[in-house]
Amino acid sequence: MNTPVRIGVLGTHSTGKTTLLKRIEMELRGHGVCVARTGRLAKRAAALGLPKMHQHTAASTEWIIAQGIAEEIAAAAKGAEVILADRAPLDAIAYLHAAMEFRGEHLHRLERERLRLLASTQLPKYDLLLATVLDPHAPVDQVHAYDPCYRLLVDRHVHVLLSDDPIPHTRVTSDPASQSQAIEQALHLCTQEAAV
Repeated sequence: MNTPVRIGVLGTHSTGKTTLLKRIEMELRGHGVCVARTGRLAKRAAALGLPKMHQHTAASTEWIIAQGIAEEIAAAAKGAEVILADRAPLDAIAYLHAAMEFRGEHLHRLERERLRLLASTQLPKYDLLLATVLDPHAPVDQVHAYDPCYRLLVDRHVHVLLSDDPIPHTRVTSDPASQSQAIEQALHLCTQEAAV
């Protein structure tokens, strides 16, 4: 079994992550590539009774990371040539750090390090990480009751985590040219791998 190309996206809510991955998926399928896309992890965690958004805990974060890992393994086992991860594991860490800061709480050092290690073990699997950048002036879907302060905190924590190590990634803004460039980068990577 060939190792699939893995592309992960991360960023605060309503910054176009899912839309970006859907566009990449459509382009790849148009080229006859077998694609699998993971996602909706936070929503599924909430359906189990786990807290989400600014109520995130170590347990909900661990579930999201572990479930994402399991789904990617399953997709590879089913023969996906490309796996698109809607919320790479480091994303859950950023949401947790933002939630703790939002609530004025502190996570125990060992718990913080354990979760960070869990997410970090997955980073080498990704061939491309796309990090969306918050545009505070872009309209937000009013169906969701987002706290703008928490949304800003998540954005900051995502980019701090990526720059701390530093982790290779591509920043994707709300600008259509930036989005098109990210899609082209993903397509080039996947077609290049297919040719090898």
